Amino acid sequence: MALKPGRLREGDTVAVVATSAGLAVPFPRVYQRGLAVLREEYGLEVREYPTTRLGSDQLWRDPAERAADLNEAFADPEIAAIITTIGGSDSIRILPHLDPEVARRNPKIMLGYSDTSTQLIFYQQLGLITFLGPSVMAGFAQQHHFPEARDHVRALLFDSKPEYRYRPYPRWSSADWDGGERGDEIGPVHDHDGWHWLQGGNPARGRLFGGCFETLEQIKGTQFWPAPSFWDDRILALETSEEAPSPDQVARWLRNYGMQGVFDRAAAILIGRACGYADDQKRELDQAVLRVIGDEFGARELPVVTNLDFGHTDPQWILPLGCLAEVDPAAGEIRLAESPLR
Repeated sequence: MALKPGRLREGDTVAVVATSAGLAVPFPRVYQRGLAVLREEYGLEVREYPTTRLGSDQLWRDPAERAADLNEAFADPEIAAIITTIGGSDSIRILPHLDPEVARRNPKIMLGYSDTSTQLIFYQQLGLITFLGPSVMAGFAQQHHFPEARDHVRALLFDSKPEYRYRPYPRWSSADWDGGERGDEIGPVHDHDGWHWLQGGNPARGRLFGGCFETLEQIKGTQFWPAPSFWDDRILALETSEEAPSPDQVARWLRNYGMQGVFDRAAAILIGRACGYADDQKRELDQAVLRVIGDEFGARELPVVTNLDFGHTDPQWILPLGCLAEVDPAAGEIRLAESPLR
């Protein structure tokens, strides 16, 4: 049975930690803006842990120090949720220092994306529901521009309804940290061009799992990677980072999943909006995904949806990993079949 965290309430205290890159140092306005949104929009108290205002060089030197912040935040009964400042590239190094028992005894909301995928996967395999979604500096800081995102955060983290239907955000953009005084600047805004239902006709039901493609590549082959039986009836959610790997590179990564038997066991595949891709590259990505999953591995009935509103895009969904979900190609719906909160 999944270990569900309690829902957030105004006045709750949330921990802010930097488990990977220390970008609050070079981009203080963005960081402060994200904290202000947590306080002003959601009425939360914010407790910054020692890592949050360290630079990347300092954080890189001592992964155990970063892990200590997480262990302490899980152990503290006053902390209702843990939110990362941003992602990065080396948080896999903290995993051996995380305390699994303290997390099992004190399940709480753990939220972030990109390189935070390592921690989300670590705790999710312990049985906790974890939350792939916005971070302080990428998501919350820019939320002023996307009022629909506030409603989404409240629905996923503050409410406790037995079912939730995902909707495409009408507009999307990406953060722009190069200038500005407010710290919530964004790039060009685009109208949503729709989800891409690539294949599969029958409804699928399973538990969400996934994260950033590049981050998951670091975990493969380690003790922290799931066993083959774990993939049974999983809805696998994957997304690419701002490094914009080519469609061919994504195809190579997907072949690895195919060789693990994931496409024979999984219930559905969800792929987030590809960051930094032009429209023609998105079409190439869809073709590559279909070629690998449907043609090379013969999983032609497996529902596959791309261009979804999660990952390195703004605003982004919150996907509760470990939560029971449904993908219905005929109805064009993606929904949670249970509340991720207790």
